[in-house]
Amino acid sequence: MSLQSLLRKLRNFGRKPCAAVIVAAGSGRRMEGVDKILTELGGKPVLVHTLSAFAAAPSVDEIVIVARREQVETVKTLIREYGCEKVKDVVAGGAERPDSVRAGLKAVSRRMELVAIQDGARPLVTPEIIERAVTKAWKTSAAAPAVPLKDTVKETDADGKVTATPNRETLRAVQTPQVFRKDLLRAAWKRAEQAGKTFTDDCAAVEDMGKTVYLVEGSEENLKLTTPLDLRLAEMILEGRKQA
Repeated sequence: MSLQSLLRKLRNFGRKPCAAVIVAAGSGRRMEGVDKILTELGGKPVLVHTLSAFAAAPSVDEIVIVARREQVETVKTLIREYGCEKVKDVVAGGAERPDSVRAGLKAVSRRMELVAIQDGARPLVTPEIIERAVTKAWKTSAAAPAVPLKDTVKETDADGKVTATPNRETLRAVQTPQVFRKDLLRAAWKRAEQAGKTFTDDCAAVEDMGKTVYLVEGSEENLKLTTPLDLRLAEMILEGRKQA
């Protein structure tokens, strides 16, 4: 064991061990043919930026990366190139995001009590955001970062007719990492699978069990790379961080 690992263990003595599952198995259909996980951002692949934030977060003990089956070896090569002793495994994901999350959960060490689910395509997440979410989950069993909405939101029907205008003051845009007690999240996704339900995020699966999820402060910079415009914005944010 390295001195760095020993110091980290001493610093975090007494807390619940936490694994991060970085889900990087998406198809990236809206990125106009660009592989958003492996594309370069600030001189490094997007996934390396995401991985670096979790490697620097004191509360994270191990990392499992879930990649597309054809990219597993490529991701393993990246880890060897850039180095990250926290990475426990790289596993193949499934056809849908819930399948990939379940694959990641299976690879997490048994001793881990908490698990942080992170979008691989959120490369601007910071150790501070990770720490806030994990610390809240220690106390509440389920937590995630979020930011207030700036725009007014409308509910519509299939024809585009406005049916409701929710109060913006009570709405939040939820980000990742979403952190849970490991057994709670496993139970939530098992229940959803048995019921034939699908959800767009892990919080929704846990909420469907009647459990409460608590939100912590996120960041507008913690954006998810979904379109080519997002990639350009991320480049600008990284440049701004260098100059700060």
